[in-house]
Amino acid sequence: MRKTAFIIIPLLVILDQGTKYLANKLISPFKPVELLPFLSLVNMRNEGAAFGMFKSFGNNIFIIISLAAIAVIFFMLIKGKEDPLGLSLILGGATGNLIDRLFRGSVVDFIDVFASRHHWPAFNVADSALTIGIGLIFIKLFLKKHEGTTNASNIN
Repeated sequence: MRKTAFIIIPLLVILDQGTKYLANKLISPFKPVELLPFLSLVNMRNEGAAFGMFKSFGNNIFIIISLAAIAVIFFMLIKGKEDPLGLSLILGGATGNLIDRLFRGSVVDFIDVFASRHHWPAFNVADSALTIGIGLIFIKLFLKKHEGTTNASNIN
């Protein structure tokens, strides 16, 4: 599975950067493209962290945080004690958003999910991969903890 992880990471970065390129080329920042009653494509920039929070910190701090997180996750993936799929999704997503910060000064977000006038903050492929990767790791940790509790109670 470790080898597969190192295939997933570059494919994810290519998919992320390709979709962001298309969003920049095909979607006007002032004209969302409605696909479904709850889904539009937009062309937005996120200068902050998740959901645009902490943008007053500046891009450089997010670059430093991203580099540190990527190094830690890469080490965890090499070490091999955590879920390789979850880690590879996190690593690919973090790398995709880091590329934006380095070359664009902000992260390109283009997926807009909403209900009526209530919009979830726009996101991208990298954000989706990060979220799914973190979710997979939490699920695996929960199941492992639950399994340990179940096994311990069966000993008595």
